Amino acid sequence: MFHDRHPHGAPVPNGVANVMSVDVEDWFQVGAFEQVIDRADWPKHQHRVEANTDAVLALFADAGVRATFFTLGWVAHHHPALIRRIADAGHEVASHGWDHLRVFTMTADQFRDDLARARAALEDAGGQPVTGYRAPNFSIDTRTPWAHPVLAEAGYAYSSSIAPLVHDHYGWPGAPRRAFRPVTGSDLIELPVSVARVLSREVTAGGGFFRLLPSRVVARAVEDANSGGDPAIFYFHPWEIDPGQPRVRAAPLKSRIRHYSRLGAMAGKLSRLCKAYRWDRADAVVAAQAARLS
Repeated sequence: MFHDRHPHGAPVPNGVANVMSVDVEDWFQVGAFEQVIDRADWPKHQHRVEANTDAVLALFADAGVRATFFTLGWVAHHHPALIRRIADAGHEVASHGWDHLRVFTMTADQFRDDLARARAALEDAGGQPVTGYRAPNFSIDTRTPWAHPVLAEAGYAYSSSIAPLVHDHYGWPGAPRRAFRPVTGSDLIELPVSVARVLSREVTAGGGFFRLLPSRVVARAVEDANSGGDPAIFYFHPWEIDPGQPRVRAAPLKSRIRHYSRLGAMAGKLSRLCKAYRWDRADAVVAAQAARLS
């Protein structure tokens, strides 16, 4: 149950708009399965991203929420009508790269090419400029000092690609936890994903942790950010509301537990979260943060 009060009793500020974001990829494109599902085989698998994203759009319409859809260029290429529906519903279409390659596996030139290929597909399909980017698996970190300069050079307004914590698949624990400008002399803004605390551990505020943990964990992260006047940055994936998706038996047990646990609970939890706090597109929140950082 969500409440309209901070966990310590203070009212949650009504004026803070948080970022609702969706990382649009299909069930077979996730990092957890990249060692057992070859990219060359992606076209052979059942595509469920369109139906799942349409369900997300309906959930947002019911809650009156505008969001940012960080979408793979590969998805835009194969499902262009979906991208148009996202844009026509008033949401922002942003980039999640071409085919979910982690940024730290690329060179700067390869990253530049990946950005351009994805942006072209997304803009062709959606009919609107793409000015935001999220790295697959939050893979901008200390190994990629060239990544933000490449994004700035390409004219992106913002990135939301850093998880400022320790995790076995990602993380930049020394990074700022508020919006910041990562490139001197550039207007580029980085929006790190929000961090939630579970006892002595820190986790990202969204995705699998939102599915697996009590709703109050993420609620506290939102309220703590808002109480300091900052937006919370929340994310999830369309496949997370699809309990009927195919099972990948060859994946490691840990990956299967993370991926498939509590899929049936996700839509209800999301609906309640959407209605409990104020949410908006990332580009709108970035515009407000730009004034603070100027």
